[in-house]
Amino acid sequence: MAKAQPVSNAANHPTNHATNQARDAHTAALTKQEYERLAEFRYELRRYLRQTELEARKLDLTPQHYQLMLAVKGFPGRDWANITELAERLQIRHNAVIGLVNRAEARGLLERRPDSNGGDRRIVEIHLTEQGEQALLQLASALHDERARMRSAMAALQ
Repeated sequence: MAKAQPVSNAANHPTNHATNQARDAHTAALTKQEYERLAEFRYELRRYLRQTELEARKLDLTPQHYQLMLAVKGFPGRDWANITELAERLQIRHNAVIGLVNRAEARGLLERRPDSNGGDRRIVEIHLTEQGEQALLQLASALHDERARMRSAMAALQ
């Protein structure tokens, strides 16, 4: 008769034990004030997101359009991004980014350009159009006060 093998328990694995202890120690250390700061930050974050939605709709754009344009314009080191980079920045599936870019391109907010290095024909650069630049500027300006509120909320978490 075969001997039964013990069931592996990842939580008891030596490499996970220290991590679990640290997490449990920190979790136990939360105070009422920390919960209040977390709740306030969550409130301010939701308020910021809601205001973003409202401001985007004033320009007949979706909040996703704004996030996409911001991801393109704000990509580190350059004013364009490719689909894979946008998927990572937006934390959505590659195919969802393609659909979002298609809709934004149809609205005149973005344009596709071939790889400027000419090396890889599969790489397509996503750039803002002049219309996209103007819409992004309007939205970013309208959200100035909300960003200031978010900075205060983030500072309170420290």
